[in-house]
Amino acid sequence: MQQKKNFETEIEVPLKRAEQYWHKLGPGLTTGASDDDPSGIATYSQTGARYGYRLLWLAWFTLPLMGVIQEMCARIGVVTGRGLAANIRHNYSKPVLYLTTALLFAANTFNIGADLGAMAKGAQLLNPQINFAGLVIFFAALSLLLQIFTSYVVYARYLKYLALVLFAYIISALLSGLNWREVFIHSVIPSIHFNKNELLIICGILGTTISPYLFFWQTSQEVEEQNLQGKEEDTWHQPVSSAQLSDLKADVWSGMFFSNVVMFFIIAACAGTLYAHGITNIATASDAAMALRPFGGNAAFWLFAVGIIGTGMLAIPVLAGSTSYALSESFGWKHGLYRKLKEAYAFYGVIVVSMVFGILMNFIGLDPIKALIYSAVANGVVAPIILVLIVKMSSSKEIMQGNENHKFVRWIGWLTVALMTVSGIAAIASFFL
Repeated sequence: MQQKKNFETEIEVPLKRAEQYWHKLGPGLTTGASDDDPSGIATYSQTGARYGYRLLWLAWFTLPLMGVIQEMCARIGVVTGRGLAANIRHNYSKPVLYLTTALLFAANTFNIGADLGAMAKGAQLLNPQINFAGLVIFFAALSLLLQIFTSYVVYARYLKYLALVLFAYIISALLSGLNWREVFIHSVIPSIHFNKNELLIICGILGTTISPYLFFWQTSQEVEEQNLQGKEEDTWHQPVSSAQLSDLKADVWSGMFFSNVVMFFIIAACAGTLYAHGITNIATASDAAMALRPFGGNAAFWLFAVGIIGTGMLAIPVLAGSTSYALSESFGWKHGLYRKLKEAYAFYGVIVVSMVFGILMNFIGLDPIKALIYSAVANGVVAPIILVLIVKMSSSKEIMQGNENHKFVRWIGWLTVALMTVSGIAAIASFFL
């Protein structure tokens, strides 16, 4: 009897710890999961289909870069009690503030439109007779209703569970008979061919992995977490305990690790299925869905549709929300998903406007699959400007009051700025090659 109790205790303790760890995860996990949005899935899928395993190393190379940047954003939010745009407003000139906000709005709107189009194309795999325009409007309306009329606490909980949809890619990759020797070699040995298409796809990978909207979302969500715990909003230099910073790091790095593991397996799955069978260009949603055939068989289209719709529902509120946080903080409007509609009309109005522009983008003749990759490239071009401000603010003793970047972290931050800048310039130059 005693042995049975000991055995049950041995099982219960790890399960309890896992449950506690899961409940600790918040903005970091949601941010990381939303990073694998339809734009990310399309970019990673095209990478695997066109280049096989050769660019797998980027999954691990980008992990410390995105982890460090997102941790900087999280610390800025927790320490200052302000979102990223509010901090830019307090520490830099208005032209700098308006430039970053305008760039974010443009990149996010394009991304929202691309994601809505991809979700509609995914749904059409299940029933080609459903009207594309109707699907775009339906998904936009559903996302809006959830953001406006669902409380943040409930909404964040569902966002976290939606992240589990992405495991389908991991299972599919493991079942597709990967060449593990090639996987290992290309995971640890960097390889770049300096041609137009590869420069664009690398910029797209960096842009969809280290994305501007994630910077603003992460910072603002950390502030919302504090508000929900009863801390006074916009409190300058909040005291931050070492335990709080430890939980913050665990949350952020868990989210970023999850994001890049999914990225790795999407590339690997497409390399092992599409590239291995001579399909080197993903032109349609059905092409992309074929990467899930090893796991889903004839249900691959269903899996892809659920995955693309699920990740879209996860990412679009983050895209629209980050735009709204930025604009609201820039102009001093009341903001926050924890507020009701009547308390923050301007904040929710920006979300509506972003969604409307995203819907309209699907009626100007853009190819939905190409738009996903171009939106990733757009993020890669915009990111360096905002990254400079993030690294400078999180390194400031005056702003961070004892929680500024350590020397090594600051070095990683500036390295990220340099790499993203070179990547963005190379992508722009490639259009003229």
